[in-house]
Amino acid sequence: MKKWIKISLWTLFIIGLLVLAFFIKETLDKKPLPKPNITIPSDGDNTFITNDELQKKLERKGFYFDTQKRSELEIEEIENYISSISQVKTVDVFQKMNGEWNINVELRKPIARIYNTAKENFYLDEDGYTFLTTPTHTSRTLIFTGEIDDRQNSISAPEIINNDSLISIRKLDDIYRISRYVCNDPLFHSLIGQIHLQKNGDFILVPLVGDQQIIFGTAHSEEEVQGKFKKLRIFYNEAMPFEGWDTYSEINLKFEDQIVCKKKDENE
Repeated sequence: MKKWIKISLWTLFIIGLLVLAFFIKETLDKKPLPKPNITIPSDGDNTFITNDELQKKLERKGFYFDTQKRSELEIEEIENYISSISQVKTVDVFQKMNGEWNINVELRKPIARIYNTAKENFYLDEDGYTFLTTPTHTSRTLIFTGEIDDRQNSISAPEIINNDSLISIRKLDDIYRISRYVCNDPLFHSLIGQIHLQKNGDFILVPLVGDQQIIFGTAHSEEEVQGKFKKLRIFYNEAMPFEGWDTYSEINLKFEDQIVCKKKDENE
């Protein structure tokens, strides 16, 4: 008998808690929804969307409005919409028990801006994915121009690198290898401002100091890219201090284990 009473009391207690939780939820759902707490870590020039801009986007899409109730919040739809924004890498939308709701956004970090033959221009991020530019924010990053046929909505660099049939016809993977190396190297990040792709497939580095062109050639592998930049580093450290920045009109890195330089014409 005592066991039956204990079971009954626990059952009533649990039912009471469920009823109380239901009424609390009903009460909170009828309360006005507060503004979202939006967190977008700032990365200087790479902050493509601000908190205010994202909130206005949500308002224009009808995901947030002044008279909105908690029950009208569509978390999954909001998360899907923010994920569809080209500059967004990851997003997490969640609501707390007290009615507050948070939006945590991680933006893509560009390592190159590409101007292709279709007259598009777009960014390539640190993971090898492309994303759109914005009219309000511009990132100071490495610029690629020339005979680039890859489009903004094309396959990503990692997918190209892992597909032998695409490596020979796509340049996005080469651009990714070069730009990732330059962006992670303080010396070359400060020296190289633009890279041009010629019709013959050679990449030409355009330095910010001096008016010579650096013929980089191809960039079919990480080892090739690292080897060429290693040669260029040695040349900058050992030859440039003695020869001067304006001595050469051309520095050619295409040949294995050597650098071929062409001096300027004295009349130039």
